[in-house]
Amino acid sequence: MTRVAIIGAGISGLSVAYAIEQEARAAGLAVSTVVLEKEKRIGGKVLSIQDEGFLCEWGPNGFLDSKPMTLELCDKLGIRERLLRSDDNARKRFIYSGAELHRLPENGPSFLKSKLISWPGKLRLASELLVPAATGDTDETLADFGRRRLGAEALDKLIAPMVSGIFAGDPETMSLKSCFPRIYQLEREYGGLLKAMVKMAKKKREERKAGKVVASAAGPGGVLTSFTGGIQELTDRTAAALNGEIRTGAAVAAIVKKTDGFELKLADGGSLDAEIVITAAPAHALAGMVEELDGGMSAILQEIPYAPMNVVCFGYERDKITRDLDGFGYLIPKKEGKSILGTLWDSSIFPNRAPAGKVLLRSMMGGATNPGAVALSEEDVKQRVMADLKEIMGITTAPDFVRIFRHEQAIPQYTVGHGRRLAALDERLAACPGLVFTGNSFYGVGLNDCVNASNQAVAKVLPLLRRD
Repeated sequence: MTRVAIIGAGISGLSVAYAIEQEARAAGLAVSTVVLEKEKRIGGKVLSIQDEGFLCEWGPNGFLDSKPMTLELCDKLGIRERLLRSDDNARKRFIYSGAELHRLPENGPSFLKSKLISWPGKLRLASELLVPAATGDTDETLADFGRRRLGAEALDKLIAPMVSGIFAGDPETMSLKSCFPRIYQLEREYGGLLKAMVKMAKKKREERKAGKVVASAAGPGGVLTSFTGGIQELTDRTAAALNGEIRTGAAVAAIVKKTDGFELKLADGGSLDAEIVITAAPAHALAGMVEELDGGMSAILQEIPYAPMNVVCFGYERDKITRDLDGFGYLIPKKEGKSILGTLWDSSIFPNRAPAGKVLLRSMMGGATNPGAVALSEEDVKQRVMADLKEIMGITTAPDFVRIFRHEQAIPQYTVGHGRRLAALDERLAACPGLVFTGNSFYGVGLNDCVNASNQAVAKVLPLLRRD
């Protein structure tokens, strides 16, 4: 019987434990799993909180259905019927600029009519067709890429808000190649983004004629998807499907190499032996665990920064808000000088997020460009969010419901050099067979990315299990 220890009971750790059990059963392998979680609950950043009839997401609020990973996990768990697709109106997304909410254009005609980008900015965007493609294996910041290919205005009003919405990051430090590898590849494959969109749109039309279903040429597409009871249903059901043990309140202090596997030293003084260890812990926590094992590995992990975040949920009586809430919400360019990064209209995205006659708004504050926000008092956070909502949405009354969630280390930042760091980690891990890293610190921060990374981790482990 081979023991596999998984460190971390977020979606990454739980999905990797489930996948190992399923693969081992199918292959007739004798495997026992144990999941170690330092907190008293499972789920990691996934937590759906029911309070006064509101459903507040502490962390992520769903996943896009355009990629198969999470949907396949739901099928295996038998919970597809619990899936909840966001309302079609949630496709309407906005950018706040120049004291006005502008709907993001979805096609050429709407782009030409939009007042979000000035005419000089639109002409600069169109001239992207003439910009030479980058050559070589360069690791460019998102800001440098945006200015080079699309212009400064597009960077400020389109790229930077997108980066803050996904990573809570700063485009001046984030790596294009690591954050958006598909965009990096498109430039090299087609010579530019507009050229890529034209050629991919033509290909899409041809595939549609052939009866194939394809993703949008302009991006990953897909519909934001969750569950009736919130995204926590995914982690709860994955944990419930495990045959192995889950230990909460079990913090791992150190990973020690042994001749026949590893010893996990626990913070409470206990220990656990395992032939294989898969860790889904955040990079900053993992750095401490492997310091005794490999100081160089620990140093690399410490180079992966995290952005802090406040998640602020406000509930209102619907008739207290005069503006239309028909959409997903909005993001705010940094140059607008607001306290928040943006606001999601949660009760417009999914049903049952607010009681009848009420609405739920969820604002994000902080990120890499405003790390000090996480230290503000609750009253200060509330007042700053209220001030921004008053100016942007015309909301003049105080919320009837307030919940503030703080994440001192919310989202890993894939800064320039991230790819080099991952390559260096792989080299060091090659000297520690049986130790595998997964989680959102490395190859993607979304739920789909985490599930996909877990599947890849299992693929690395299976040959070791078969050999044993």
